[in-house]
Amino acid sequence: MNRADLQALAEMRIADAKALLDTGRFAGAYYLAGYALECAIKAFVAKQTNQFDFPDKTLVEKVYKHDPEALIRGAGLEQTLTDEMDKDGQFAVNWAEAKTWSEKSRYSPTVDKQKAQDLIAALSDGSHGVLQWLKRFW
Repeated sequence: MNRADLQALAEMRIADAKALLDTGRFAGAYYLAGYALECAIKAFVAKQTNQFDFPDKTLVEKVYKHDPEALIRGAGLEQTLTDEMDKDGQFAVNWAEAKTWSEKSRYSPTVDKQKAQDLIAALSDGSHGVLQWLKRFW
């Protein structure tokens, strides 16, 4: 899997999440929205990897995760994230929502409409969304 694949997957998963939300499939919408976030962060990591280089084991261990905060740390985006939150309060609210996602949500049949809507909005907000922010770097 390469950077372009991860970028495409991020776009597909947020579109899938929106489609599931529109049909009342809230748990699936929430779950896939989180994977859009994960793919977007990993696309940034892939951008840092030179073709034909053997991947650094430490980096791989840091980003072979599903936790948004751990991925941000592993990708080296902590300070950039902090700077963005300091200058954009709505982005900070959106990140606070996005970072609560967990891959364990795949086992939750009880995600409600509001929770799914909140995550999808936090990620896809055109001006202050987390995906929009990540696209500046990937």
